[in-house]
Amino acid sequence: MGKYQLDTKGQVAVAKYHEKHKPAKFDKKQHLEKIRAEYLKKKQEQTDKL
Repeated sequence: MGKYQLDTKGQVAVAKYHEKHKPAKFDKKQHLEKIRAEYLKKKQEQTDKL
């Protein structure tokens, strides 16, 4: 392995850090649902104005 070897406590800490700091997975379905909700809201506001 590398120069620095971690004990189990250190390995757990490193694993926790990486789990916490990994980028959020892009969820296409959730994103489309959000866009659709915004669109319907705008459309509803337009019809309310008329």
